[in-house]
Amino acid sequence: MARMSAEERRESVVRAAMAEFARGGYYGTSTEAIAKRVGVSQPYLFRLFPGKKAIFLAAADRCVDETVRMFEKASEGLHGEDALHAMAEAYRVAITEHPERLMMQMQMYLAVAAAEQEGDREFGESVRTGWMRLWDTVHLPLGADVDETTHFLAYGMLINCLSAMGFPPEHRVWEGLYLSARPAGGPKE
Repeated sequence: MARMSAEERRESVVRAAMAEFARGGYYGTSTEAIAKRVGVSQPYLFRLFPGKKAIFLAAADRCVDETVRMFEKASEGLHGEDALHAMAEAYRVAITEHPERLMMQMQMYLAVAAAEQEGDREFGESVRTGWMRLWDTVHLPLGADVDETTHFLAYGMLINCLSAMGFPPEHRVWEGLYLSARPAGGPKE
């Protein structure tokens, strides 16, 4: 078996970190757990990344990158309501098939709040930069309309919260969302 390059190992660390941080959050996840998942030693992990915060921020950036690419692909060639529904459907599928992406997003927001309470603004700056990339990605397909962009992202956060809390698809809390944003198997209009 061929040895992995440092870049391939780095990629493995980011993927493992997303899964571990999604499950345990920043404060509840050890670098030991990440190293173990990848199959490397902690000292090797720290040759790839300067510390736990750098690993978390790389995982957070990857989470945003994947979401941005998903929205770009879903909305390609579409505008307005067609783009909105295509992006909503793509997001619904993504968080259903890859729940760690949803959980990583939620952990990102929690890590920002906790870090900023301690006076550390680096988490917040990084996550806010990613959020603005998401904003910009959906803004143009939605007609560069601030209200539509805000509405779409607000729905997304509601979907995140309802999904994270485990509301089943048939629950009445989903009824106010447009069909493309509802989980599969839920009530139809």
